[in-house]
Amino acid sequence: MKPTQWTKALWRLLAVLLAFVMVAAACGDDDDSDFSAAFLYISPIGEAGWTWAHDQGRLYAEQTTGIPTFFVDSIDDTSAADTEAAIRTLVADGHDVIIGTSFGYMDTMEAMAAEFPDVVFEHVSGYKANDTNFGNTFGKIYQPRYLTGMIAGAATETNQIGYVAAFPIPEVARGINAFTLGAQRVNPDVEVVVQWTSTWFDPAIEGDAADALLEGGADVIAMHQDTTSAGLAAQAAGARWVSYNSDMSEFAPDAYLASAVWHWGPRYAEIISSVADGSYTPGSYWGGYDEGIVDIGSIADDVDADIVAQVEETRQQMIDGDFAVFSGPLFAQDGTQLLADGEVMDAPTLLGEAFFVQGVVGDIG
Repeated sequence: MKPTQWTKALWRLLAVLLAFVMVAAACGDDDDSDFSAAFLYISPIGEAGWTWAHDQGRLYAEQTTGIPTFFVDSIDDTSAADTEAAIRTLVADGHDVIIGTSFGYMDTMEAMAAEFPDVVFEHVSGYKANDTNFGNTFGKIYQPRYLTGMIAGAATETNQIGYVAAFPIPEVARGINAFTLGAQRVNPDVEVVVQWTSTWFDPAIEGDAADALLEGGADVIAMHQDTTSAGLAAQAAGARWVSYNSDMSEFAPDAYLASAVWHWGPRYAEIISSVADGSYTPGSYWGGYDEGIVDIGSIADDVDADIVAQVEETRQQMIDGDFAVFSGPLFAQDGTQLLADGEVMDAPTLLGEAFFVQGVVGDIG
């Protein structure tokens, strides 16, 4: 065979092999190789806060499972039309799991789950689920809320703590109540004054709410939103601050006391891998300290060592299941007894909290 003929034959062989590889790859697209999960975020990811914590969880799940993940951000959860449009795009893009990370997505996700039975929908912070492809996930963030309340109660000198609150829903009320109970544990004279913003992510409104609380006499500020505005307002006023969702100590270091934080990664890895291997069962997941989904972030260096020790002891009791935040005697804001001495609040009441405990100042709406 002449060299030119040999070269031509070699190229024909390589062409056949290349075609075989391309066909094999195309066939692989029908397997699990194109399995993916997508996340729906209410705000930009930023550098801290609710959405940032969820994105850290997404990245952890992707690294742990090896399954690709995607996200869309800044989807308004008060707009069913915007939520539906985003979900339809994710479904059209072929994602097998869609995780929505804000309370207001719940009803739209429920409807989309019924329309698209081959896609799994998991909703964060809600309470609805079906028997096939729609579940919900949340955590007992009220546990670290209680611990940060202990720190705040010991720090206040005016006995007035301001709480920049998002929306009057059970999740937020439960956090306010737990925080107040923790503060009262170390300071029975403390009051927690609530200022509603009706926002999850609005730096200007949340900063203004913190300013109003500070002008009203609060010298410690707590919050439920995604931005650092409350902390910046506290720092400008020479006050202290408890952050939420992630450790925000670097953003207002002179004001920072502590934070209640989320660790979403293991739960997201569990959801995505279970859908991929066919073992997913929808339901209502509500993990606590014992499952590692919640924790307290860093504690400021100037917090009294005795308070830190009490916090650590109580944290361990929570992990061991030996301490319940909502236990009697417990009284509502109007003086009505909610729990008798030694009685522990049941899960349905906890999940549906539509009341404030004694020591909270403000209308729950």
